[in-house]
Amino acid sequence: MTDPTQPLRIDIVSDVMCPWCIIGYRQLSQALEATGVAHEVHWHPFELNPEMPPEGQNTREHIIEKYGSTPEQSEQSRQQMAALGRDLGFDFKFTQDMRMHNTFNTHQLLHWADTQGRRHDLKMALFTAHFTAGRDLSDVAVLADVAGEISLDRDAAMAVLEDQRYASDVRNEQTFWTQQGIRGVPAVVFDRQHLVTGAQGVDNYTSILTQLTKETT
Repeated sequence: MTDPTQPLRIDIVSDVMCPWCIIGYRQLSQALEATGVAHEVHWHPFELNPEMPPEGQNTREHIIEKYGSTPEQSEQSRQQMAALGRDLGFDFKFTQDMRMHNTFNTHQLLHWADTQGRRHDLKMALFTAHFTAGRDLSDVAVLADVAGEISLDRDAAMAVLEDQRYASDVRNEQTFWTQQGIRGVPAVVFDRQHLVTGAQGVDNYTSILTQLTKETT
């Protein structure tokens, strides 16, 4: 049962290549603001495409290949996500040459940012860098630049990426969440026990938060 004297712990397993992850987070954020529930968010790593080669793949081609959708369905999905993003204050700028990349380095950088209490800030900056600015997150220089732009030490960020010092930590955390049954993202765990998958919408998140609050009274 949720402890009413403590902020609600919310663990979010996600990948910055996942548009539904930022949509889901923005929906959850609005629900948290509407309900006023005291909370703390903890982000965790998930690689949508751990076998993706360094050069990545055209995003549209990847989606069609991976999920069997038609070009028309892919375009419709992009329009739907862009509309949801606008309603939530996030600007998706999908392009024909947008690419899907492996994100193991981004998760290592996020792990490093967490040691300074800045994982959330960097996570938001990386979502924007990929989906709004179209920056190449497979490029370690770009990742270091993004870190520097939110006032983290760019040289330290580059060193983390070059020596891969957090590689085993990230692998271990990924393994932990996989062992918990996480196979897709976003995956949100409330109070370490209530798992909700997918972007649920503001109303559903509000209902979940309200129910969790009632359980403490």
